[in-house]
Amino acid sequence: MQTSKSSLAALTLGAIGVVYGDIGTSVLYTLKEVFGSGHVPFTHDNVYGVLSIVFWTLTVIVSLKYVVLVLRADNHGEGGLVAMLALASQSVKDKAPGLRKWMLAIGIFGTCLFYGDGVITPAITVLSAVEGLDVVSPAFRRAVVPLTLLILLVLFLLQKRGTAGIGRFFGPIMVVWFVAIAVLGVYHIADHPEILFALSPHHALRFIVQQPGTTFIILGAVVLCVTGGEALYADMGHFGKQPIRLAWFSVVMPALTLNYFGQGALLLSEPAAVANPFFHMAPDWVTLPLVGLATVAAVIASQALISGAFSVTKQVIQLGYLPRLNIQHTSVRETGQIYLPFVNWSLFVAIVLAVVMFRNSSNLAAAYGIAVTLDMLITTVLTFFVIRYGWGYPLALCVATTGFFFVVDLAFFSSNLLKLLQGGWFPLMIGGLVFTLMMTWKRGRELLNDKLREDSIGLQDFLASVQANPPMRVDGTAVFLSAEAGVVPNALLHNLKHNKVLHRQNLFVTVRYHETPWIGLDQRLQVAPLGGDCWQVTVNYGFKNELDLPSALRLMHGRGCELETMSTSYFLSRDVVVPTIGSGMAPWREKLFAQMHHNASGVAAFLHLPSNAVVELGSKVEI
Repeated sequence: MQTSKSSLAALTLGAIGVVYGDIGTSVLYTLKEVFGSGHVPFTHDNVYGVLSIVFWTLTVIVSLKYVVLVLRADNHGEGGLVAMLALASQSVKDKAPGLRKWMLAIGIFGTCLFYGDGVITPAITVLSAVEGLDVVSPAFRRAVVPLTLLILLVLFLLQKRGTAGIGRFFGPIMVVWFVAIAVLGVYHIADHPEILFALSPHHALRFIVQQPGTTFIILGAVVLCVTGGEALYADMGHFGKQPIRLAWFSVVMPALTLNYFGQGALLLSEPAAVANPFFHMAPDWVTLPLVGLATVAAVIASQALISGAFSVTKQVIQLGYLPRLNIQHTSVRETGQIYLPFVNWSLFVAIVLAVVMFRNSSNLAAAYGIAVTLDMLITTVLTFFVIRYGWGYPLALCVATTGFFFVVDLAFFSSNLLKLLQGGWFPLMIGGLVFTLMMTWKRGRELLNDKLREDSIGLQDFLASVQANPPMRVDGTAVFLSAEAGVVPNALLHNLKHNKVLHRQNLFVTVRYHETPWIGLDQRLQVAPLGGDCWQVTVNYGFKNELDLPSALRLMHGRGCELETMSTSYFLSRDVVVPTIGSGMAPWREKLFAQMHHNASGVAAFLHLPSNAVVELGSKVEI
């Protein structure tokens, strides 16, 4: 029992460090944007109304929607939009197959929006933290953007080293952060304890009824308090439901609530502090250390999101929506610790562009929120399909439950649409570009596979004809990789044509990726003997499994085929795609697919094949 409690405490501490970095730093800018927008007249009742709306937004969206409902929708213990998409897709596969295509498109678009969020979050959190220097002295104002860019550059340079070393400090540092913001809140609440009456929902309702137009406008800023809420679900596989829930209710939500209400109390005393209420909460002698702590917290929040981008990209690649990318493992013990150079530097370039274009956190706040709220809306839609078709709950209950959250999410999203021309277009543009790449790759792969299937030769008949007039057999094992099971790989045809030999043992391997996070070793291989020491092998992976084909093939032991590492060769077909005018895709999309296919990282590295045992044979394919 003691071990269990110790483990729960460690996981809860880890969750505070990784899961809650983004939402934990939202206190830096949320109330500043609500009151600084100029839309809310600065009155006693309005301060109470806004604080009540913020508190109940946290309660409804984070506590009720994510912590109570969405965390239940785990896909074999895994969470996140990719896991939710796979779960929803499997739920409707047999019961409402017509919906599946549209659901996949919507879910993938939601995943693409994650990248837009991944650009804005590091930019606004680090920029907001560094802007605290302006409170220390206006002389620092010109240094804010250069210092922000320098911090971000160092952060992205460190990615290739992994976070295994410093990751253990994330939890304790974020605990210090939450304690600090709670203490600051209590310090000011003590001057105006009556501010706690704003916890009552009637203040929020009165504000909404008396000022519906203003309420609608400020929802675009209020939603900043829940940015990062998706991380609760996305990181469920790392920490589990109980630690995430415990961290939220025992540490994070109390600290956020105290700080927001402390900022409200400060504004009642000093309306001029609205320029940057968070940093004005601190006494002068504490401001500079607070800027340092806020910057560290912002870096941790950014780090969690960057690591999430690496993880999501790997999952999307294995689901077949992106080409293979160079994936480097940064830890020998943690398989989830990965680094993707292309994703890392693409994010960095986009973030630098965002910082330089928008210049300050207030301008970035206009770009923030639209991608987040659309993601929340998509999560709600997918949740409906999971609880209706996956869990089999009554339709009325499903509509009532998700319908309530849908209306709330839709209100926030609609409000954010008002900021479309002010900067909301930026994350949507990034999401749209990534969506175009993903759908082009998915469709291109389908066309390529159709063409290969059309020109293919049946493997069983071909082997029968080869064995009728057998070529020279050489010692060792040949592994031929093929996208389609049951057809002759081009690499085999080229090997017979040029080398005129056949190995003693031949494995025809097809790797299959499934819409489930994990597939155990007991289901890793499906083996069918073809005769003549030849086998058809299908290797199954979930979208979170670690790909290692040699390790998987060692499971052939005891099935009539013994693989010796030193005498096994891997034959790969390197197809060169040639776009042609026809009924496939638009010409520009075919050219884009051909370029993506050309630049995809090699199969050998992706499947962890030994480089000294790989033979690549090329061929041209017209689509």
